[in-house]
Amino acid sequence: MRILVTGASGLLGLNFCLKMAKSHDITGIIHRNALKDVPFRCVQTDLTEPNILQGLIANYQPQLVLNCAAMADVEVCERHPEQAKRLNAEMPGELASICEEKKIKMVHISTDAVFDGRKGNYCEEDEPNPLSVYASSKLAGEKNVMLINTQALVVRTNFYGFSISGRHSLAEFFLKHLLKRKEVNGFVDVIFCPLYVADLTETLMQMVYKNLSGLYHVVSPECLSKYEFGVNIAKIFGCDPALVRPLSVAQSGLTAPRPPRLDLNIGKLQSEKIVPPAQAEGLEHFYQDYQAGLPERIKSCAL
Repeated sequence: MRILVTGASGLLGLNFCLKMAKSHDITGIIHRNALKDVPFRCVQTDLTEPNILQGLIANYQPQLVLNCAAMADVEVCERHPEQAKRLNAEMPGELASICEEKKIKMVHISTDAVFDGRKGNYCEEDEPNPLSVYASSKLAGEKNVMLINTQALVVRTNFYGFSISGRHSLAEFFLKHLLKRKEVNGFVDVIFCPLYVADLTETLMQMVYKNLSGLYHVVSPECLSKYEFGVNIAKIFGCDPALVRPLSVAQSGLTAPRPPRLDLNIGKLQSEKIVPPAQAEGLEHFYQDYQAGLPERIKSCAL
């Protein structure tokens, strides 16, 4: 299958491209972070510039477009709301329009952060209430995609894994400190359902093969606090769990609001006979890939 992936140097984009390049023709679209020694085609461009999207689709004629491109740093989005709107909200709608016109399957990656976290166990039908510029822009992106392209697949998720910078996922943050035997804080009052990026990749492809469309929650079937997540990482890597110190969001000094409960209900996904791995299995995959040298392989892709 010919697959075009935007945000191909990001956490999900790069892991997806590396994994799927073994069996598919991948074109990865990157912006600032150039790549080298990767087993797929790379194109460096700015997706927010006029006519760029049309040119990419015409040149590479994908059968599937996976939109991972986003301004994802919550604090940066607060400082640059117009840039967040352009990349997270407007660009996905433009891409959805082109895919609709060309009859190309589109998968758009969104976030669990569209909810305010007061309720938890959110279904796709629950009303979002974003608390940050980032979340608001991602919600607008969802709406634009689904309004324009009824056959698009929109996925709300929360994932972790290894990135080029080593700083793009919470798991990396914990692991960096734990392996150095340094104390690290974990929020006790933020609940989520993180999914290992390789498992998310497999789940996304299952959904594509089933030709699913519309809005789906795609996370681990188990939820936990970020503190508990850090403790579990410490245990599987043979580190001291006591190094993970419990902290509340109020004590952190962070500017952008953090929703307290972002556990998503995946009943709709499970009704399609697709069930992502539970927490222990996902962390085992994460550990196995660490042992196999995946972090070094990913960092070697940086130009």
